[in-house]
Amino acid sequence: MSNNESNTKRGSFSGQLGFIMAAAGSAVGLGNIWRFPYLAAKDGGGIFILVYLILTVTFGFTLLTTEIAIGRKTKQSPLTAYKGIHKKWGGIGILACLVPTIILPYYCSIGGWVLKYLSLFVTGGYHEAVSENYFSGYISEQFQPIVWMLVYFAITAFIVFCGVEKGIEKYSKILMPILVVMIIGISIYSLTISHTDENGITRSGLDGLKVYLIPDFNGMTLKKLLVVIMDAMGQLFFSISVAMGIMIAYGSYVKKETNLMQSVNRIELFDTVIALLAGMMIIPAVFTFSGREGMAGGPGLVFISLPKVFDAMGAAGRFIGLAFFIILSFAAITSSVSIMEAIVSSIMDKFGFSRRKSSLIVAAYAVAAAVIVCLGYNLLYFDITLPNGTQAQILDVFDYISNYIMMPLVAFLTSILIGWVVKPQVIIDEVTQGGHKFGRKTLFIIMIKFVVPIMLLLLLLQSVGILKLN
Repeated sequence: MSNNESNTKRGSFSGQLGFIMAAAGSAVGLGNIWRFPYLAAKDGGGIFILVYLILTVTFGFTLLTTEIAIGRKTKQSPLTAYKGIHKKWGGIGILACLVPTIILPYYCSIGGWVLKYLSLFVTGGYHEAVSENYFSGYISEQFQPIVWMLVYFAITAFIVFCGVEKGIEKYSKILMPILVVMIIGISIYSLTISHTDENGITRSGLDGLKVYLIPDFNGMTLKKLLVVIMDAMGQLFFSISVAMGIMIAYGSYVKKETNLMQSVNRIELFDTVIALLAGMMIIPAVFTFSGREGMAGGPGLVFISLPKVFDAMGAAGRFIGLAFFIILSFAAITSSVSIMEAIVSSIMDKFGFSRRKSSLIVAAYAVAAAVIVCLGYNLLYFDITLPNGTQAQILDVFDYISNYIMMPLVAFLTSILIGWVVKPQVIIDEVTQGGHKFGRKTLFIIMIKFVVPIMLLLLLLQSVGILKLN
């Protein structure tokens, strides 16, 4: 099969805008909406944001550029692309493909939770979600979480099944502008609210904005700063969808005439603005009604703290809550589509299967594994302590293996391959193809050879419990 025939079979983005919307849609997911605001609140507000911004234009830029360039250069999915860069380093592709394979089932389980809460606001039953044990009670049920997971996965699979241009690109162009407008609207509204609690203390959205944006150096030590850096670096994996094969897969659909550096800059900007707005949307509102103690991490923030905030808003709460969970649904779906696409494209490239057959194989696996994840809170429940000290059930174990071990490992090995084995010029040549300029080229070389490997090694040591910062 000729390269042109292969590319036709695989599909491609129609142009730069389609690629940017799809890549930004992948980047703007649950990690941006719930993890970024929580980490910002935990790590001193403005300090975390400052560190995150610096890392975005250095660390994040380096990994994002590398993966997109690898994808476009090889015109292959993550499973086979690394072998196209260096025959002896193809094993990284297996690891890179395993990451989305592990993530997809539990991501769809969480996506099902989002749709369930969206249904509560659609039907007016959202007052139920305010009770202290509603969330834990819901995920402990045997059948309802599975049903909502199946609904969520059906939407994801449909978009992937439609292909690159008619599926991923088409729906990203529709969903992303709507998502941005709604996030901006709720962010503005969050700054206008105020609330007086039972102790007579009045807090406003602007007070919450200060907590979010103004750096809190109180008690800041070198060790605590290192924690902030590690947290921000871990968040970047979620935020820009690197080290999970997605950007390699999407890069492989990018046409050769596309200006890669311009695309990378716009994806960086889009993702960072959305992450900052997500924090502005959530933190002022939660602080206003719940104080600092309401800013629990992960599911606790979205499924426990925020429903209470919406309920306390009175009549407006239903509409704000509805808009929020629509945003969360859009963000989740655009990300799970990219996660599934990374696996589907890998199967297509490795085995020569059609998109339909590859999608059906992935769907069968994902549904079976997602059912197991859902049952992890009832029939298959267990509680273990992970090496990083957190308590875990099945979903948490999946998350730990993929996000805390495999993603830093894939990124570390990629930086060694590009920085020291095939050398940075391979990426530079791909980026500058067609006479396009490579902004931050010197920074890229320094980061990929020295800074990125060292930082990722530290992150890995922290994840496995060898480096203890807390």
